[in-house]
Amino acid sequence: MTDQIIPQPGILDIALYQGGASSVAGVTKVTKLSSNENPFGPSPRAIAAAQATLGGLHRYPPIDHSPLCRAIADVNGLDADRIICGVGSDEIITFLCQAYAGPGDEVLYTEHGFSMYRISALAAGATPVVAPETDRTTDVDALLAACTDRTRLVFIANPNNPTGTMIDAAEVTRLAEGLPPQALLVLDGAYAEFVGDFDGGAALVDARENVVMTRTFSKLYGLGGLRIGWGYGPRAIIDVLQRVRGPFNLSLMQLQAAEAAVRDVDYARFCRDENTRLRAYLTDALRGLGLAVDTPHGNFVLPRFASQAQAEACDLHLQARGLIVRRVAGYGLPECLRITVGDEASCRAVVDGIAAFLQAVPA
Repeated sequence: MTDQIIPQPGILDIALYQGGASSVAGVTKVTKLSSNENPFGPSPRAIAAAQATLGGLHRYPPIDHSPLCRAIADVNGLDADRIICGVGSDEIITFLCQAYAGPGDEVLYTEHGFSMYRISALAAGATPVVAPETDRTTDVDALLAACTDRTRLVFIANPNNPTGTMIDAAEVTRLAEGLPPQALLVLDGAYAEFVGDFDGGAALVDARENVVMTRTFSKLYGLGGLRIGWGYGPRAIIDVLQRVRGPFNLSLMQLQAAEAAVRDVDYARFCRDENTRLRAYLTDALRGLGLAVDTPHGNFVLPRFASQAQAEACDLHLQARGLIVRRVAGYGLPECLRITVGDEASCRAVVDGIAAFLQAVPA
């Protein structure tokens, strides 16, 4: 009988998501640079806000997320009524696929795009479609060429993970304007805060009816352990997503910590400035060692080695030093290692480790 109890089509095609490693066998002291986490942690105000909720763990959280939505709107200059909050931006991506894609539909994304696009598409019964990139960068023409009358969602991360590259506002607008009428463009802005004067696509969302933006508190705000994200879109789209959102999807701790984090603009600015400084150092130092590195726009860099074998050997060398970075062969980049921009000490340790490795590699 059990062979007749089967999941929906597409579910068994999903490869389980692999997060960044956090330990090395035989190494007691490690520095984790594999998951693009904020090395400085969350705002002290966010920590205090989270701690203040502990006495009320027996109470259900509010269904209405309006205080957090207002805080996000105030800081980013947005309409609070057009914001939805979720368990990381991953849940917003899931909502979009659940609401707008299904059997017979296609979900389009770029070849080195975030793996959750494929996972969420398959979970909804839709067909994932991959468009090629050009030099590890989103190619608008390739995306438009891949669109069909079955395309319902088009995902791009800008900046992209794991490449760190991005396209400018004019290209994103050209993509939005060129999509078929039934397709919705989703701008994944998980790393938007690291770009500087960049709205993640919010102005385009305000100008059009076929664009949605997602964001997260896991990166700049250092709240990856609490899993909080949000989306911004046309009122009609957000209304649909709210209908599939679970009523208690965010705990009071998540809501209070995120509100405190987003309102602590001085701490966020400190983290952004340190990331900008140390990202430049790491990029220049790795290029100085002879490695190719595309100009990064997030909180990580992606050096390219001579081969997959060399990248993997370097990874093992770094692990022996207690430095954990991320292999990205699963993203179609086997010759690369993704390295989170950590604090100054960890950035210098990575450079020293890679330099020592390269010096030992036979010419």
